[in-house]
Amino acid sequence: MKKMASQRRFFQQFITNLSKRRTKLALQLSASAAVASMPIMYWSHNARKERAEREHEVATRIRIPSVQTIDDLMVEKCQPGDVILFDRRSECCAAGFSAALGCLLGKTILCDEEDGTRSVERGSYEHCGVVVPGLSDAQGAQHDSSNLCLLEATSGNGIVCRPLLTRLEMSRSRSVMLLPLSCPGEHRLQDVITGLEDESELSEKTKFLKKTMNDELIKFRDKWLTDSQSQGYENQHSYLSIMGAFLYLTNLYPTFPIPVSPSAWLVVSALQECGAAMKLNEKQAQQTRVEDFTRDGRFFEKNSVRLRPGWKFLSPVAMRETSVS
Repeated sequence: MKKMASQRRFFQQFITNLSKRRTKLALQLSASAAVASMPIMYWSHNARKERAEREHEVATRIRIPSVQTIDDLMVEKCQPGDVILFDRRSECCAAGFSAALGCLLGKTILCDEEDGTRSVERGSYEHCGVVVPGLSDAQGAQHDSSNLCLLEATSGNGIVCRPLLTRLEMSRSRSVMLLPLSCPGEHRLQDVITGLEDESELSEKTKFLKKTMNDELIKFRDKWLTDSQSQGYENQHSYLSIMGAFLYLTNLYPTFPIPVSPSAWLVVSALQECGAAMKLNEKQAQQTRVEDFTRDGRFFEKNSVRLRPGWKFLSPVAMRETSVS
């Protein structure tokens, strides 16, 4: 009996000591995690604060009638179907740590070194959006550049459609590049610089193509905005971006049904729906990177976005100058 009581006291003491050690270890791990997370919390707070200040600045900006800013002039060069590339600053991602990590991995893994095959000289473009008709249905709104919006996949709000001018003014990217899309029979080479082509000079076939493209982009816009809200895409974008980058790095992306770059996949899908891009299978569309837009599909079969015959991207137009800061 004495032996059994001694053994029982031993086990009780052992369990008590083990519990104390576990508690101590848990406290140490919690303290370490708290210390490690402090810089992240400080960065996140500053990023959100800077974003809020930028939003307030843009919202309260004084607009002088008949006086155009550089952003106003840039928006006038855009048409539905154009693609806009962003060389973002990962440290400015206000949607959280996972969004910043996805941006950083995209720039590190998915952006190629400059090898002379790109249509842009500098920049690590890992995010993109497509210009679509705006939400206004007022008479003549389809020809008003101020009604243009940018459809893009984001971490904070899911798939969103925001006024193009506001999106440019809010951007803190190092570089923003416009890729003008030209349909068969359209002559935008000089118009991108001096203004838009007079629609009265377009052939009936070209007018039909442009109207069809606009209508399909509107349908695509409305469908994806609805799906994004119903499926909670804003909670998935960052993780899809991180997983896509890692799968591309390990060369496992052909075996998984997720996009390498969610923003590039959305834009390619939009171009396919409006009849501009070749109808690839779903897997090929999911393997598209933002970098692929910087190569001419007429000359590069791989790592490029291939358009249908007669469609082409014109020379890129810088909407923001590249900065090393």
